[in-house]
Amino acid sequence: MQDDDRAIRNLVASYCHAIAEKDDKAWADTWAEDAEWVLLGQTVRGREAIFAHYKRLVSGVRWVVQQASDGIIELQGERASGRWQVLEFLQGAGGAGGQNIARYRDAYVRCSDGRWRFERRELFVTFFGPADLNDPKRG
Repeated sequence: MQDDDRAIRNLVASYCHAIAEKDDKAWADTWAEDAEWVLLGQTVRGREAIFAHYKRLVSGVRWVVQQASDGIIELQGERASGRWQVLEFLQGAGGAGGQNIARYRDAYVRCSDGRWRFERRELFVTFFGPADLNDPKRG
């Protein structure tokens, strides 16, 4: 059980590191073949579609660093669920900085190769805007 917990924590860390290192192959490999990604009002299904959507999202970004913390994992045999706090810093192609403060709600599945992968990730955004945390809607 501790090995499964550690493997899932490593999965989440691998996801974050792959984003920062622009390691597309490693990022795509964190997803199960029939996974579902829910973010920014869209639901994307299947590893290939998820990867294509991700590439569109990061196409206008110079760099992104994402940190996931306070992970809570609940194991249920070959499946598990998790909750994470996420802090993300980024710089757009034009040089402007941004910040995302959010939460992920995850479902994980142990795949046929024995590795844990995301079966579902849903992002709940608390704040997305300038790095100084000013709310662009409030002026």
